[in-house]
Amino acid sequence: MGSTTGNTTDQAPANPAATDDMLATQPIGYWSGLAHATVTRHLRDAMARIDVTQPQYWVINCVNGGGPAGPSRDEVVDRLTHLADGPHEIARVVDQLLHREWLRTDDGQRLHLTDTGEAARVRLRELATEVRAEVHQGISDEEYVAALKVLRRMVANIEADGNPGATPRTS
Repeated sequence: MGSTTGNTTDQAPANPAATDDMLATQPIGYWSGLAHATVTRHLRDAMARIDVTQPQYWVINCVNGGGPAGPSRDEVVDRLTHLADGPHEIARVVDQLLHREWLRTDDGQRLHLTDTGEAARVRLRELATEVRAEVHQGISDEEYVAALKVLRRMVANIEADGNPGATPRTS
């Protein structure tokens, strides 16, 4: 596979100690996976200190953004299962939040945040903002946008092969 800039860069094995002049040869799968695992672990550790899980935060945000009628349980499960660790996790989280009284159901079985759930949502939003500031320390918004554009382009390059959703190639 050729480069769009006219030159080809050899692929080197993943090397956490790679110097700046070696970074162009490093595999994106290794570095994006390491970034994902590290940031996710850090966020989940911060949430655990206040007895909340990341999937609970997803559900709270989904219910909050579900419009005035509120989403149904099935709608929340459908919207979030692709993020979860398994097909039943989101349904369990809805049950946890109903038990915790952060969510309630109305007569039409639509989900809504309780006052306690809204207070938790606000606190979690503050925590997520604090964690984001830690992760983004020393990174300008322009650098962040550039990094995401590169990642988005890489995804589009792979999906352009005619295999959207296929297991990405190791690179």
